[in-house]
This record gives sequence, C-alpha cells and structure tokens, in this order.
Amino acid sequence: PYERGTISEDIAADYLRAHGWDVLERGYRVNRKEIDIIARQRDTIAFVEVKARAGRGYGHPLEAVTWKKRREIEHVARAWITRFGTVELQYRFDAIAITWNGNSHTLEHVEHAWLQS
Repeated sequence: PYERGTISEDIAADYLRAHGWDVLERGYRVNRKEIDIIARQRDTIAFVEVKARAGRGYGHPLEAVTWKKRREIEHVARAWITRFGTVELQYRFDAIAITWNGNSHTLEHVEHAWLQS
C-alpha cells in the first residue's frame, strides 16, 4: 500500500508535468499535515491531493478526501501561501484519483475539487 501510494504520486507528478505544470513541492508538510503535490501553471497554484485505490471495491479514490482531510490540506496551503505566495497568483485545490487494476491504472484529474471553507 505505501509503495503503491508513492508510485501513484510519481504518476500524478509526471501527469501534471506532461500537462504543462511545474511541480514545486512534493510532500510539503506542516507538522503532521501534508500536501502531496504543489504545482504551478502560469499564474495558478494547485494544491493537489493524490488518492489511489486497488480496484473499485473500496469505492472511488476521491471519496477518501473527507472534509477533515480537506481542512488539513487547507491549513498547509495557508502556511505555504504565507511563506511563498504572491497576490498575482490564484490558488485552487485539485485532486488526482488513480485506480489500479493489476499493474495498469486509470487517472482522473479533478480541477477545483473543492473550495476553501
């Protein structure tokens, strides 16, 4: 599971790069809270949560991005913006779902997956 998660994050980062994003941070942490990927495309910063599942038996991967997880990501995002952000930039929360079927996978990138509360 841990290894599949790491591989899934690598796949998500490669996907973002292939679609014109610069990956600024991976595993950016504030205390015990973490954002999987922080990426930039032009004037947009995306805070990206990556969720992977082995098949559909455990539900859609994005169902695991609970309100509690979203609040944790928002907390870390605020800390990142305080340290590195500028007023010219726009910020959003994205999610990438990776569903594994054996050794193959499907990837779904959800832009604006939620709005900050």
